[in-house]
Amino acid sequence: VPLVESGGGLVQAGGSLRLSCTPSVSIFTISAMGWYRQAPGKQRELVADITSKGTTNYADSVKGRFTISRDFAKNMALLQMNSLKPEDTAVYYCSVDWQNDRAWGQGTLVTVSS
Repeated sequence: VPLVESGGGLVQAGGSLRLSCTPSVSIFTISAMGWYRQAPGKQRELVADITSKGTTNYADSVKGRFTISRDFAKNMALLQMNSLKPEDTAVYYCSVDWQNDRAWGQGTLVTVSS
């Protein structure tokens, strides 16, 4: 399932960014969508995910600052990131669970300056 991500960039600490992920299939057919991130020298980690029923899950480090959602009209998943910190700097990857398989986006770089 090809995915198109957008929304990364450079922002100062305390600022906001919104990432979007558009799959090539209808999000009504997707069992779960998520965002992961990988900082230099670190393993990829879950940031947030959302199931087909709308149940959300967040990493402790982003709770209260990040919000994952779906826009059914635009067929995309969104990650609203507020109160960004330098430690949020990473490449962010969208993931889609579809038909017992997981697809990944190409990644989008988020850089938070102090």
